[in-house]
Amino acid sequence: MRAPWILLLGLLFLHGLSHVPPLAPGVAHAAVGFGSVLLGYDGGPGGSLEATLTGLVPSAPLSVRLGLGRSSRPAGNGAEARRIFINNATNGTIEKSGWTWVTRFDVVHPIGRFASGDLTAFAGPRHSRYTARFRYVGGNEEFDVTSHQWGWGGGLETKLAMGGRTALLLRGGVDYFLEAPLHGHDTRYDPGGEDVNPREDYGYGDADRAVEQPRLLGRVMAGIRVRLGS
Repeated sequence: MRAPWILLLGLLFLHGLSHVPPLAPGVAHAAVGFGSVLLGYDGGPGGSLEATLTGLVPSAPLSVRLGLGRSSRPAGNGAEARRIFINNATNGTIEKSGWTWVTRFDVVHPIGRFASGDLTAFAGPRHSRYTARFRYVGGNEEFDVTSHQWGWGGGLETKLAMGGRTALLLRGGVDYFLEAPLHGHDTRYDPGGEDVNPREDYGYGDADRAVEQPRLLGRVMAGIRVRLGS
């Protein structure tokens, strides 16, 4: 999914959320919801959709946010990946691509002002689903290397009002992900050494170097936030 499709889905997402009615009286009466769409650099070109709820704790200026993002990601070394996950064949022209889906949960807290907008800090857990796809044209091989990683991250953002219900978001942050098993073809390499059907004398370190699963990702994003309801 390339950026134009992410933008289109984001606009549909915001349009739908803008018609969600406000929370019923008496149910977390101080809570306010927001929907956001962002584009930018997320370990690679990408975008994210988010839902935020603020005012859940009247005595504390905290918000909670759930987001789903997708970004392009380098696949890695196609020749090494084939040797480590399949065999030592060298025929075929290598075509490769990579991407990452990341689910993020953040607790957001205001810390001051930046220019003419609010400045907030955020932090929370992350879960990444990474895929590196390799195709060997003329070599009759095509396979994915995948991993599911847990991690955490945080950063800073500012909101610049654009109207009564909308604001411009500017965000910078860093996410860190833990080592996780790498699966490819019929082979699995495990950080703890519990490999399944490894090739030759290869281990987890070899597999990790052959592909580009996330480890430390920088994020610089911009987008629009819309207040839900009337």
